[in-house]
Amino acid sequence: MKPIKLPKEQREIITGNIQAYFETERGETIGHLAADSLLEFFLQELGPAIYNGALGDCRTLVGERMQSLEEDIYALEWKKR
Repeated sequence: MKPIKLPKEQREIITGNIQAYFETERGETIGHLAADSLLEFFLQELGPAIYNGALGDCRTLVGERMQSLEEDIYALEWKKR
């Protein structure tokens, strides 16, 4: 699986949010590099689980839509009287 890449602007925002979290919740100051490293760690550790969960949700949605489409197709069939 390819590593998850975030656009630079999004990565900067999230890194800033991590720094703010540490300051607010833990009373600690961490630098940009430490916050970026933590973000990279979380992407590697959590990314696959979140990605696979999203694919599972997608699979369920597609299955539901296919079932509905199949029902619509059966409704179009001509019935012999």
